[in-house]
Amino acid sequence: MREKISVIVPVYGVEKVLGRCVDSILAQTYENIEIILVDDGSPDRCPAICDEYAEKYENVISVHKANGGLTSAWKEGVRHASGDLVGFVDSDDWIEPDMYERLWQALAQQGADMAMAGLVFDYEDPGYPPRRETNRMDLSVYDRREMEALFPVLLNDGSFIGRTIQPSRVTKLFRKRLVEQNLELWDDRVTVGEDLQMVFGAVLDAEKICTIPEYYPYHYWYNMSSMTGKHDPDYLKKIKLLRERMEAISDEKAVYDFRPQIRNDFLSLAVMAVKNEIWRNKKEPFKQVLANVKAMCRDASVQEALKNHTMDRIGLSVRLYIFFMKHGLTLPCYVVTKIFFAFYYGVFSHIQ
Repeated sequence: MREKISVIVPVYGVEKVLGRCVDSILAQTYENIEIILVDDGSPDRCPAICDEYAEKYENVISVHKANGGLTSAWKEGVRHASGDLVGFVDSDDWIEPDMYERLWQALAQQGADMAMAGLVFDYEDPGYPPRRETNRMDLSVYDRREMEALFPVLLNDGSFIGRTIQPSRVTKLFRKRLVEQNLELWDDRVTVGEDLQMVFGAVLDAEKICTIPEYYPYHYWYNMSSMTGKHDPDYLKKIKLLRERMEAISDEKAVYDFRPQIRNDFLSLAVMAVKNEIWRNKKEPFKQVLANVKAMCRDASVQEALKNHTMDRIGLSVRLYIFFMKHGLTLPCYVVTKIFFAFYYGVFSHIQ
């Protein structure tokens, strides 16, 4: 019998779409699969739906826990996993029927520790066409030496959000030992970049990794609330925690000095934090938003990154935005952000 795959599904507040997710895993052509539904204290019908699937299918396990966030739900799922391999699917997404078949074939044929595919962003609004995303990797198989050759650009290649490896855990199939030996490095408090902290440690431990080029079996569901989003006043605090944890993982593994790349990634996220404050803060008046932005730009961690980043492949618009942030020019940040997102979300398309 082929190796067992444990697919972990963290579940919270998705009663309307949970069935679509679980049914897509049950429909996999790879047969030796167990599905672990981790109810993270969901307040809707999700706990009952999980139990119904577990009662109906012998390869479905329903686990209930107090709400602790996404990372804590993954970790609980791993503790219940009996498979040789581990995969993850988020409960509002779905996968193609051959996803785990093809990932397992690639992993088994190459004797790899991790296999990776791409994903498709599917938007609830039909006006937005699906968008594909995958790794920025040239080879289909990387042994340890070839992986180490990627280390100088693994987290940032000098461009804005220039991650060479696509950080989503959901597009990957892992040897269970990679997950288990990094379990304690996953910080439950991280709520921005959870996948990045998880995948980073696993990649550094892997002896061989394989990718499936031009294959996009994972469907990431973007509903309208995800697209427009809501204001998160703690976003900067959250990405500072992510930076702290990424540096801790880098130091723990001690295979390469990733701190300059982590700084670059942090700065990219800090730019996004400023834009989040400007575009999504609808509750506070204009002057207060500018004051918030000024405080963010003056933050010691942000200033350190602004002064010492090594991103040399960023375009003029990003360079200007970084210049504005570095010198506390909040009004130009405000105007540029408002114009960009107005066009991005099609506000002006309705003006005749």
